[in-house]
Amino acid sequence: MKKILSLGLGLMTLLYSNAQVKPIEIPLYPDNKIPNEIAGPNEEKSQTQDGILIISKVRNPTLTIFLPEKNKANGTAVVICPGGGYSIVAAGHEGYDVAKRFNEMGVAAIVLKYRLPDSSTSTNPTIAPLQDVQQSFIVVRKNAQAWKINPDKVGLMGFSAGGHLASTGGTHFQAAVVSNPDQINLRPDFLILIYPVISSDPSISHAGSFEKLLGKNPDPEQLKKYSNELQVNSNTPPTFLVHATDDDVVNVKNSIVFYEALITNKVPVEIHIYEKGGHGFGLKNSTTKDDWFERCKNWMESYGFISNGSNKK
Repeated sequence: MKKILSLGLGLMTLLYSNAQVKPIEIPLYPDNKIPNEIAGPNEEKSQTQDGILIISKVRNPTLTIFLPEKNKANGTAVVICPGGGYSIVAAGHEGYDVAKRFNEMGVAAIVLKYRLPDSSTSTNPTIAPLQDVQQSFIVVRKNAQAWKINPDKVGLMGFSAGGHLASTGGTHFQAAVVSNPDQINLRPDFLILIYPVISSDPSISHAGSFEKLLGKNPDPEQLKKYSNELQVNSNTPPTFLVHATDDDVVNVKNSIVFYEALITNKVPVEIHIYEKGGHGFGLKNSTTKDDWFERCKNWMESYGFISNGSNKK
């Protein structure tokens, strides 16, 4: 860890001397010692399809760190999990583009290129994505001072299946699935879930995501465990949700059942459901003049996660 993080810290020091901070990508695990790894060739591929950058066959997870300009930084950070049905990582429009938008409002953004559930690369593929989320919080909070981040203002964001991963990170943080000898806090301080996969209920579930995560014939208890509306409790982080009613890939009821679970457990939550927009629109829902990211900014301000708001947390 020290070797890799010292490289990252050195680069960050250099980058922070410039007005325009350039993103850097660092390995997620120290010396690339990836838990449960099955050794094999690196077959990762990056390609653009229909203008969308996608990454497949992720074996070596990374963090791409986008720091805001020094005079804009407000100390808040967000770890971003792009979507892709647990089959690919849509790193562009649901990752890097979003990170740049966060930087504009002074928020540090860390895009997680997480491992995809694959029995050829991991002895426990189901927990590999969650391990990567938890490790990302260890890395970010350990480097909070160097990256000008408040360790008590680190959120977790996800799109589609990345929203399932983020909601898993926000409901399964009590049990560490990675080595955490320093007992770093694994709980996100807030969640931002955009057209997320949430529920394993067959009437609303995105079956493809659950099949990739749990296999073709998962144990009912596993389905229940990763049906994250069932895992909400009073310690679940405050949450911001966005979905479109006409989403024909991930049923809008995924967001609704999570919203209802949060309300039941008296967890602060705000939800924006658009009439149209479909699935996978990223930052821009072209069917409306409304900008959901501005709504998200207002919500973050209202809870004191960024400046110009009263702290309701």
